[in-house]
Amino acid sequence: MKQAILVRADLKMDKGKLASQVAHASVEAVLRSSSSKVDLWRSEGMKKVILKVTDLNSLRDFQQKAKHEKLVAALITDSGRTKFHGTVTTTCLGIGPDTDELIDKVTHELKLL
Repeated sequence: MKQAILVRADLKMDKGKLASQVAHASVEAVLRSSSSKVDLWRSEGMKKVILKVTDLNSLRDFQQKAKHEKLVAALITDSGRTKFHGTVTTTCLGIGPDTDELIDKVTHELKLL
């Protein structure tokens, strides 16, 4: 079991903003997941991988791929209050937790952040 967080590389977020957006994606995806999957994932150590995508279109493509595989997919949009010059900005996507095989089916081509 694992969870994947996909992050837009084109935004070049600083470390603090990146960490908070990844945390939002992880928590939101867990809250949308079944308790049985979360319990199994927790028992295995809550493995997470942080992967990079090129841009918003790519992020949305992976969201659709995840939904096609019936995976939980939580798209995160920042309000723009502290970064992004006041512009609401979609930053990342949390997928799972689910089996390694199913998540890899969707994300296998992506590189680690």
